[in-house]
Amino acid sequence: MTNSSLQARKVKAIARGQGNAYPVYVERAKNAELWDVEGKRYIDFGTGIAVCNTGHSHPKIVAAVKAQLDNFSHTCVMVNPYESAVELAEKLTEIAPGESDKKAIFVTTGAEAVENCVKIARAHTGRRGVIAFNGGFHGRTNLTMALTGKITPYKHQFGPFAGDVFHAPFPIDYHNISVKHSLDALNNLFKVDIAPCDVAAIIVEPVQGEGGFYAAPAEFLQALRSLCDDHGIVLIADEIQTGFGRTGKMFSFEHAGVEPDLITMAKGIAGGFPIAAVVGKSEIMDAPLPGGLGGTYGGSPVACVAALTVLDVIKEEGLVERAAQIGAIFNERLTALQAEYPQLIGEVRNQGAMIAMELVSNGDCEQANTALTQAIIAKAAKYGLILLACGFYGNVIRFLPALTISDELINEGLDQFVRLFGEAANC
Repeated sequence: MTNSSLQARKVKAIARGQGNAYPVYVERAKNAELWDVEGKRYIDFGTGIAVCNTGHSHPKIVAAVKAQLDNFSHTCVMVNPYESAVELAEKLTEIAPGESDKKAIFVTTGAEAVENCVKIARAHTGRRGVIAFNGGFHGRTNLTMALTGKITPYKHQFGPFAGDVFHAPFPIDYHNISVKHSLDALNNLFKVDIAPCDVAAIIVEPVQGEGGFYAAPAEFLQALRSLCDDHGIVLIADEIQTGFGRTGKMFSFEHAGVEPDLITMAKGIAGGFPIAAVVGKSEIMDAPLPGGLGGTYGGSPVACVAALTVLDVIKEEGLVERAAQIGAIFNERLTALQAEYPQLIGEVRNQGAMIAMELVSNGDCEQANTALTQAIIAKAAKYGLILLACGFYGNVIRFLPALTISDELINEGLDQFVRLFGEAANC
């Protein structure tokens, strides 16, 4: 069995739209390392796109899942529910930002969580419009593609999209888009495209994921909270990539001291098992009628016990605090690399262990160096690394290590990355 033979089979059997970044086929994975079918070892700086915050195959999660499978695998939480779902809902409502009384629902994917947020907001307000931001990513379903603020590859060929969705600029200091610019654009939307009394919700990622790991300034999130309060608009926090300790807080909105009305949760919630949730203020969450929310696989009992164990691991191992330590190590090492290549590395940024390096040409933020980014990703496996790219122009390398990774493994991986960068930069 080889990577190339499996890739040939994959190309023949799986539609090209579901591509893969690496022709590397995993045989096993442990914590922050994985091994392919040929026995080669890799340091994983992607963790399945911020899913395995607690590392691959954490022994406590594996044990909990095995025990659940001995009992039952599925009954549907909407038919015959089970204690683990109730307990998980209780714990998620406890840890969500803010003091308001909260409730939860369970679905299967992040996109489902976003769609249900819009449904809930519309039911609560009786309004139609939703505002999202340029560069934001909210999913691949028809409605979530409409919310996503980037055409290629997510929206190209797939329209028409759901209506009553509007976009505004996301504040990015590095690209000279100020908080004032974004807020002025929102006010312009209210004058030109949709009255605030027709807006059901504003949805925002506190750190844009696919958009390039740009963190929303605290003052911006605070201003959105005030604006939504003034106009009776539901504020939705898309915490799918930022949640569960990734940014140095349990949820990124906590950095700004802001309580959203609804929160989407997925990815890092269950250590790799498919489950997602919406958590929000009770009076808003209860707006839909019974049966209006749900899904066959939402709240899988296997995923529920995994998620409960993830919460225990995060607490027991201090992973929220560990995220900040990881981010500091990456920031120091990557900033040193930036000093060697100031014309190519435009900015290094992080919020906790959500770390990015933006590549440019001639030191100019307006000259995205997509070619160099693609070259680094293409060569990463050669250096025993799993890396991910992102960004509006595809010119950002993002690092999403497991929060359980050791300092030694971080530095080993970054030593390899420095060598990889030097090769790619000098080609």
